[in-house]
Amino acid sequence: MKLSELAEKLDLKDVAPAVRWDKEVDVSHGYASDLLSDVLARARRGALLVTIQVHMNVVAVATHAGLAAVVFASGMVPDEAVVKKAVEEDIRLYASDKSTFDIVGQLYAMGLRGRDG
Repeated sequence: MKLSELAEKLDLKDVAPAVRWDKEVDVSHGYASDLLSDVLARARRGALLVTIQVHMNVVAVATHAGLAAVVFASGMVPDEAVVKKAVEEDIRLYASDKSTFDIVGQLYAMGLRGRDG
């Protein structure tokens, strides 16, 4: 599924609108974790990460792991420095007031699967 479709269907807020949209991104997998070492070890390249962590290391992990985007759950929003770094690294960032559980459930219903799916 296209990242833009996921964002629209989940009513996600784009918190880094300055990130380039040179090409549309296909997302077929998701990953939910607040332990960034777990994300590095287990998330698939191109996955959509759902987390409540909003610090700078999230962008570093997303870049290193080759993630398609990060969704901040439960109303969490990163500060300007994190957004600026995401723009530099071309990492799309979204926010939602929904819980991680609810976001992941909706992603699953839309056909996204986890690492082993």
